[in-house]
Amino acid sequence: MAKLVSSFRCTECGWTTPKWAGRCGECQQWGTVQDAGQSAGIIRTLKATPVVGDGIARPITHAQTDAAEHWPTGINEFDRVLGGGIVPGSVILLSGEPGVGKSTLLLEVASMAAAAKSRVLYVSAEESVNQVRLRAERTNALQEELYIAAETDLGTILGQIDAIKPDLLIVDSVQTVSSALSEGSAGMPSQVREVASTLIRVAKDRDLPVLLVGHVTKDGSIAGPRVLEHLVDVVCQFEGDRQTSLRFVRALKNRFGPTDEVGCFTMTGEGIEEVPDPSGLFLSRGAEPVYGTCVTITMEGRRAMPVEVQALVTKTSAPNPRRVTSGIDASRVAMLLAVLQERVNMDLSGMDVYVSTVGGIRLTEPAADLAIALAIASAMTSLPIGHEVVAFGEISLAGEIRGTSAAKQRANEAKRLGFSTHVDAASGSIQAAVAYALTTGRDPRDAELDEAFR
Repeated sequence: MAKLVSSFRCTECGWTTPKWAGRCGECQQWGTVQDAGQSAGIIRTLKATPVVGDGIARPITHAQTDAAEHWPTGINEFDRVLGGGIVPGSVILLSGEPGVGKSTLLLEVASMAAAAKSRVLYVSAEESVNQVRLRAERTNALQEELYIAAETDLGTILGQIDAIKPDLLIVDSVQTVSSALSEGSAGMPSQVREVASTLIRVAKDRDLPVLLVGHVTKDGSIAGPRVLEHLVDVVCQFEGDRQTSLRFVRALKNRFGPTDEVGCFTMTGEGIEEVPDPSGLFLSRGAEPVYGTCVTITMEGRRAMPVEVQALVTKTSAPNPRRVTSGIDASRVAMLLAVLQERVNMDLSGMDVYVSTVGGIRLTEPAADLAIALAIASAMTSLPIGHEVVAFGEISLAGEIRGTSAAKQRANEAKRLGFSTHVDAASGSIQAAVAYALTTGRDPRDAELDEAFR
C-alpha cells in the first residue's frame, strides 16, 4: 500500500501545498485550502467498465432532439433570454444582488407553470412555507399544482422529489442547502459543489428542469466555486438598481440559445411585470424641446432602446469644477469634455458639469459618446436639440465620429419611434455634428447661433 502523506489542495483552482494555508497561493481565495490526503508511491489503474445496451456510443445523427425542445414559461421576457423557454433536463442558475427580485421572478415562473397543469416543487431554504405563501398571495401566484417545501437538507429535498414527482424544480438557494456526504457548513465550496452536482444528476436522469437561485459576493460574482457555473447549462444574471423599479435579466452562459438577449422587467407592488417595449421608460419628453438633452439608441443585447441623456452646465468660482455623472462612466465624460474644449472651442474649465440618464439605465457602450457630447454642448450654449433628432456614434480624441455596431438596427428603431433626423458618423467630426444638431429646424444665420459659436 502507498503511504499517505499530508497534502492540502485548493477546492477552487486545484493548487496544492504541503502545509495548510488560509489563503490559496494561486487564486487568492480565502478558506478554500483543505486536506487532500494524497497518496504517494503507487499509481493505481482504473479498469474499464463494459458498456451495453443504449449506453453504447452511436452516431450523432441518430440522436433524438424531440426531448430537447424548449417549453415556454409563460413569461415572454424570460423566454427571450433562455432562447425560447426551458429545456427538459436543463439546470438554470439565476444570480443577482439581494432584494433584486430573484425569488419573486421564479415564484412567478412557478405559478405560470402550475397554471399550465405542470406540477412544480418550490424548495425554499431561506424562507418558511408561510412566508412564501404570503408573497404568493401578494403576487397572485397561488396555484393548486404549486407545492412548497422549506428544506435545507439535500437528502430531504431528494425525498420530496421522489414523493411529489414534479415537472419543474426550483431551489432557493443553492448556497443554503447542505449535504450530509460533504463536510463543512452550507455555502462552503465543497458543499455547493456537492449539492449542485447531485441536483444536476437528478435533472439529467429524470429530464427534470431545475432552476437554482445563486447568491453573489461583494464584487458581484457568483458565490461558491467557479465549477458551479461550468456544471449548469444556463447562467442568468438579474440586474437592477434599488432606486428604480427597472430590472434586467441577461444570459451569461446558455447551451440552448443566444447569450446576447436581455429581458426587461419592472417591480411593482404586486410583483414583477414584463416590459415588452421599454422605449418609453428612458425618455422624458415635453411639449417643447429643452436645452441640455439628447436622445441616443443603445443596444441591450439584441434589443435597441432609446435613452435620453441630460446635461447641466453651470458657472462656478471653485478652483476645481465638479464633474458629476449618473448612469454614465465619469472617465468617459471627462474625455468628451476635453474633446469639446479642444475641438469645438467650448471653454468648460470654469463650469460645473452634471450628466445623467433618464430612468436609471446605465450607458456603457461607446456609441453613446455623441449623444453625451451633444447634450453637454446644448447645455453650454442654451440651445435645445429638436425632438426629431437622435444621435449615436463613438468620438475619438481627434474629434472624429466613428461608426457603431448594429447601425442599421439603431436607425430602424429610431425611425419606428418617430425620429426623422439622425446625427451619426456621416457628420465626420464632432464640430460639424454639434453645429448640425443645434441648427436643425432653425435658420443657420440666426444671431443667437452666431453668438454661441463665436
